[in-house]
Amino acid sequence: MEQQQSTAVVVGAGIAGIASAIRWARKGYAVQVFEANSYPGGKLSEFQLGEYRFDAGPSLFTLPFLVDELFTLCGENPRDHFNYLKKTEECRYFWDDGTRLIAHSDPEAFAEEAQRVLGEPAANIIDQLALAKRQYEATKGLFLERSLHKASTYLRLDALPALAALPSLKLTQTMHGVHAKRFRTPKAIQIFDRFATYNGSSPYQAPGTLSMIPHLEFGFGTFVPYGGMVAITNSLVALAQRQGVVFHYGKGVERIRVEGRRATGLVVQGADVSADVVISNMDVTPTYRRLMPDLPAPEKTLAQERSSSAFIFYWGLRREFPELDLHNILFANDYEAEFRDLFERKVLHDDPTVYVHITSKDLEGEAPAGGENWFVMINAPANYGQDWLALRAQARSAILAKIQRALGVDIEPFIEVEDLLDPPTIEARTGSDRGALYGSSSNKPMAAFLRHPNRHRRITNLYFVGGSAHPGGGIPLCLLSAKIAANL
Repeated sequence: MEQQQSTAVVVGAGIAGIASAIRWARKGYAVQVFEANSYPGGKLSEFQLGEYRFDAGPSLFTLPFLVDELFTLCGENPRDHFNYLKKTEECRYFWDDGTRLIAHSDPEAFAEEAQRVLGEPAANIIDQLALAKRQYEATKGLFLERSLHKASTYLRLDALPALAALPSLKLTQTMHGVHAKRFRTPKAIQIFDRFATYNGSSPYQAPGTLSMIPHLEFGFGTFVPYGGMVAITNSLVALAQRQGVVFHYGKGVERIRVEGRRATGLVVQGADVSADVVISNMDVTPTYRRLMPDLPAPEKTLAQERSSSAFIFYWGLRREFPELDLHNILFANDYEAEFRDLFERKVLHDDPTVYVHITSKDLEGEAPAGGENWFVMINAPANYGQDWLALRAQARSAILAKIQRALGVDIEPFIEVEDLLDPPTIEARTGSDRGALYGSSSNKPMAAFLRHPNRHRRITNLYFVGGSAHPGGGIPLCLLSAKIAANL
């Protein structure tokens, strides 16, 4: 008698859900993915405004080998399906006092530039990047690549480097404290502090362990996918489909079925979908509150402080600005009263630095001739019922004024098309609790251990992936969450 194929269902087609579908398909499962939106990718998606195409969400691509790994897992050459360019500059920094700094991808060149422009000794930059590398190498096997919620993780030989490297992890210091002790100049401190925004935390509260984050850029590099960031989503969806995965769009999941202590499938638009394995790529808070309301929820986990959210303005400009050379990410940094007072809840938990993050002119030229498309982002608190309509107008005005001061250009007259994402919109479109971009914040030394595990502690065959689960938010960590869950 022929054995029946095992089945798996995935709630949500975010990047972690897509990666999970690929991995479980390779394990021999028949996989179905149910997505409430009419498109895949979650935050990593795209949209069109007239003649302008925009990547909706993440604009920074690091650790591309984690994407390539999914193709090689399936016996395919990733270069046949997905390609990218390594950048020679990480970004450019602009301050109101006229200071402009190019953050070269090469650490030595970056250090020399910081010494020339800021007066920060190059040795300090090199030493800090060396510390970041040591921190990353010591902890990646323990914190990033395996479950923190299994005793066997801590009994492995590769857990020893993390224990041996405890002094370099700076657990008793804040990220800002590490940088303030290392650097002589305020702008150098500010540059390294901004890496806390990679997981929506505050450098004034996050542990010094997160000083490792710059290693992702300067140790591995930053990259631009051909076809825009959405090419990551599109290429992986196509890969999943070649593995037999079936995607159902516009099919919001109503319940996760649990019988006894076992997940047995989903309820989708009133119909039962049975499965041997259930993987939720939905934020863990709505997963419990909406999909499993009758089951006890991990209240301490769900009550953790949310990470930051964002205001993102998408502007199509009917003019080119070659003098600004915005092919790379640009940050205009300064402490500004209008930003500080903008939100009822302070931006990034008392972080006095505001980063206006602009990207423009991607490789595929998705703006009409003579125009540019700008992705303009500032960090914002999560949604706690603020008057977002009023805050939108205030944020827009403050950003435009900031750009004019820092870049010397008034861009407002050239804005031809415009759209906006704010915390409530992000929450509505992606299911992220309160619109937080990275689930819970990492503002406590033990935050990594407090994230939701990738497998339910009591219900068998129920798994959690994505930015609200271990190891955290952002494209690389979401991809790792899918790998950890599949390996469990």
